[in-house]
Amino acid sequence: MEEKGHYLWCVRGGEAGQADSLFLVDEYLAIGWPAVGDLSLLPKDRGAFKAAVAGGYPQIKPGAIPVYAGILYRFAHEMQPGELVVYPSKIDFQFHIGRIEGDYAFQPQRSVDYPNMRKVAWLKTVPRLNFSQGALSEINSILTVFQIKHYADEFTDALAGKATGKVVLGADDETIAVVALDIEQTTRDFIRKRLAKALKGYLFEAFVAELLRAMGYHARVTQQSVDGGVDVIAHRDELGIEPPIIKVQVKSSGGTTGDPEVSALYGKVDSNEVGLFVTLGTFSEQAKKFANSKQNLRLVNGEEILALIMRHYDDFDAQYKSLIPLKRVLIPVPLELAEGEM
Repeated sequence: MEEKGHYLWCVRGGEAGQADSLFLVDEYLAIGWPAVGDLSLLPKDRGAFKAAVAGGYPQIKPGAIPVYAGILYRFAHEMQPGELVVYPSKIDFQFHIGRIEGDYAFQPQRSVDYPNMRKVAWLKTVPRLNFSQGALSEINSILTVFQIKHYADEFTDALAGKATGKVVLGADDETIAVVALDIEQTTRDFIRKRLAKALKGYLFEAFVAELLRAMGYHARVTQQSVDGGVDVIAHRDELGIEPPIIKVQVKSSGGTTGDPEVSALYGKVDSNEVGLFVTLGTFSEQAKKFANSKQNLRLVNGEEILALIMRHYDDFDAQYKSLIPLKRVLIPVPLELAEGEM
């Protein structure tokens, strides 16, 4: 691993990944609050940043002002070139680990909504599945910019190509208590890790058939030795004779599925059938482009599977509910942090 800086940071690219291309294509860390203006013109003082946030966003509640001001101050002054940064993409749902390459710069000409920037060099991309639940919980903070403290070694180990440590969250570890968590993402990470650990290969095929049944389809798993790349057959009618018949290929790994695999499935699909490729990971751009050109081919990535699981969880068989123990609850949204970007 190349030399790292003193701190390891996490920077988000918008609630839904709106700044993803700025991060990964243009290679800039970018955050919002454009109405505050050029942060380099403010005194290097947290009080000045609080005043600027209050002036730029008068609708924000007083309790949220120190939170936003702290984020902007950290981005402008505490982050340093040479330090490492993690970007949890909301588009490809992987962790991108890089090194901060430049000082803070205000660049509204490059992005009106995310004008506060720092140049970054990306070093490695790592699937979320590679990390412990503790590391995922820490990085699921809803803050836009924060320092990764308790599980930093897992990310530096991943950058060095080492197996990430399975750190146990101790009773005296206040990470979960002091950081506002993205509860939905934490739940998704929990489900993903349970699936990856307990349902590999043929077992995951059976789970996908169960998910399709919960969605209202009739589904059966094909015989392993003669499936020819089609793992599940699904249909709406009970007998399976009314079109369209859905031919499903399933991949339980968390990696990237390319165009050759997707094309191979489509080669087994007749004109009155539908091909469905399901993976716990992601699809390459070439694979997505190929699928978009076919009316009877659909790709479902890991994040879409997790959304479907949470939507149809109540209709699962008891054995799968015990495998993925969940309970539906209502949780409050922190009012101070609900008024704008965090």
